[in-house]
Amino acid sequence: MKKTILSLVAGLFVLTSFSQNKDNNAEKDSILMATAKTDSVMAEKAKKRQEMMAKIEAAVTYPVLEAGTFSGVIPIEDITETPDQNLEYKLLFELVNFNNDSPSDLDASIVEVARIVNLHVASGIPLENIFPVIVVHAGSLNAFTTNEFYNGKFNTDNPNIKLIGELEDLGAKFISCGQAMFIFEVDKNALLPMFKVSLTAQTILSSYQMKGYVKYRINR
Repeated sequence: MKKTILSLVAGLFVLTSFSQNKDNNAEKDSILMATAKTDSVMAEKAKKRQEMMAKIEAAVTYPVLEAGTFSGVIPIEDITETPDQNLEYKLLFELVNFNNDSPSDLDASIVEVARIVNLHVASGIPLENIFPVIVVHAGSLNAFTTNEFYNGKFNTDNPNIKLIGELEDLGAKFISCGQAMFIFEVDKNALLPMFKVSLTAQTILSSYQMKGYVKYRINR
């Protein structure tokens, strides 16, 4: 009798273990299938992004400033609405962000400024009618520092200096925020020489808007 009971218990144990193993294997298979599906979806998305980037790179033009693909303009046919070419385009840019993870790359915020200038020119607005003012505060101050300062902080030369100089040649005005300079420890000597220093970006932004400047807050 005892042997029979022990045999039954052993059989139940084997069946239970088999069932658990089967369930565990099914769960593992399910996880593997879900992971494979996710990887496949991600690979497909990456492929589509690459194809789109290749398409954009083949199409873009650079009316004034060339600072990589994202500064370019895609030509459009059959345009039925255009801006007034006789107006003065007073453009106020507020830059705040900086990518500390990619200091050797062109700063995306400055590239966006170049793109907006390119878009205005591509729309038929004469370059002499475009008046950019670039107000810099928060982490974005880093992108506008000298090679010496930049190299000491990020161990690489500042890749933005050439583009900043080209914007200056177009008549762009550069203003830094004194409050941000104190907080982010970027003094006047660390900034590129074309910069004017304000007490705060906030009053400069309000002042220029009251003068009729259109504000772009760039969050790249």
